[in-house]
Amino acid sequence: MNRRYRKTIIAGNWKMNKTLSETKAFADELKPLIGKPKWCEVVLCVPSVNLQAAVRLFKESRVAIGAETCHYESNGAFTGEVSAEMLKEIGVKYVIIGHSERRQYYNETDFTVNKKVHAALEAGLYPIVCVGESLEQRELGVTMDLISYQVKAALAGVPADKMRHVVIAYEPIWAIGTGKTATAEQANEVCEAIRAVIRKLYGARVARSVTIQYGGSMNAKNAQELLAQPDVDGGLIGGASLKAPDFVQIINAANQE
Repeated sequence: MNRRYRKTIIAGNWKMNKTLSETKAFADELKPLIGKPKWCEVVLCVPSVNLQAAVRLFKESRVAIGAETCHYESNGAFTGEVSAEMLKEIGVKYVIIGHSERRQYYNETDFTVNKKVHAALEAGLYPIVCVGESLEQRELGVTMDLISYQVKAALAGVPADKMRHVVIAYEPIWAIGTGKTATAEQANEVCEAIRAVIRKLYGARVARSVTIQYGGSMNAKNAQELLAQPDVDGGLIGGASLKAPDFVQIINAANQE
């Protein structure tokens, strides 16, 4: 982490977990534990049916609410989809874009990721843009080339003055839900490479300001080591964000002076 130049963000991604009643119970459990984090921003990205309730439940806390995806159009005949404007109006602040599961199961492409980034920024949301490689791609030695392409594709046409609203999450696909985690050095190496791509696109000042998270099975046990890396500015947390005590431990690791 480097708080001198950029924000540290710990974001939970609940995926398709927790009913409305479970969301309420989680809020009741988390709020007394979390206090008021001084050094990091806390985000919970929850299923769309729970968004309004989550915004209300965490209104008096330091927890911002995020969505898990959005559509790239503002309206239209897109049954089942939710627009960025709809999210903004109910109080959502962040939105995850291009998560590997969206790419794998719902045919999300680099092209649609870019369109969603623009839609989110236009609506005033903060996109958390996910990039990452599979195990086969890592073993082929194309990690850096692939990540560079994904970052460039996602940010195509995004002006420099909008980059302060963009968060990048490096999520090695081989480490999501598998229990495997990149070493702290591996995570930092790719996050550093992502920052180098942004530096080439926008210059050093913008690159220094962009928050880059690690999103591959960060948990209560490894969070401190990962967050100690200079280019890891937080985490996109999956399973560990579903249990309030575990999530708080990660937040505490990011909130140390």
